[in-house]
Amino acid sequence: MTEYDVLRVFCGPGGRHGKELGVVREGSVMPDPGERQLFAGKLGFGETVFVDDPERGVIDICTPGVRLPFAGGPCVGAAWLLDVPELVTPAGVVGTRLDGEFSWIEARPEWAAPRTLRQYATADEVEALAVPAAGEWIFAWAWEDEAAGRIRARGFPGRGDGVEEDEATGAAALQLTARLGRALNIVQGAGSQILTAPQPGGWVEVGGRVRLLRG
Repeated sequence: MTEYDVLRVFCGPGGRHGKELGVVREGSVMPDPGERQLFAGKLGFGETVFVDDPERGVIDICTPGVRLPFAGGPCVGAAWLLDVPELVTPAGVVGTRLDGEFSWIEARPEWAAPRTLRQYATADEVEALAVPAAGEWIFAWAWEDEAAGRIRARGFPGRGDGVEEDEATGAAALQLTARLGRALNIVQGAGSQILTAPQPGGWVEVGGRVRLLRG
């Protein structure tokens, strides 16, 4: 079987929680897009990254169902694993940096597939939400501490494919940051942590902790 690593991206303090990500470091062993899609489906992670050029940071991102031009979590994980100054994705060139325990990327909100950003009055309301019926991709959020930029969030893909809730959604965090125009500290799902910061020219930084589970 093709060798692959497993990372956990957007971990909370102490390395807990986060979202699992598959990474095939030798993407050349599986150049066919259809074969990559099938392999991503067999692994069953939300996303799998295929590294086509580790020195230049060229990557391809697949879910079990589609190929993505960009995704936040996979880029944060690949940036940490490859330790390169940038990643080359079909959507564009993603800047990267490592800062202590956090891996950061810089990307544009329009590169990510759109989410419905739905605000609630309190964090308790977000905690109490039931999984909605299949339909739109909903990123439910509320301020925990608006002055400090702290947010409680949950993500509901709404695809009807058995994945009822997304533990950590970098793309939605990027889009919410662009909408609010300020740095955010987001706790999503069971306890994943996503940090963001708006940058000049419409760019947004997204950062998180990454842990290697299998390599």
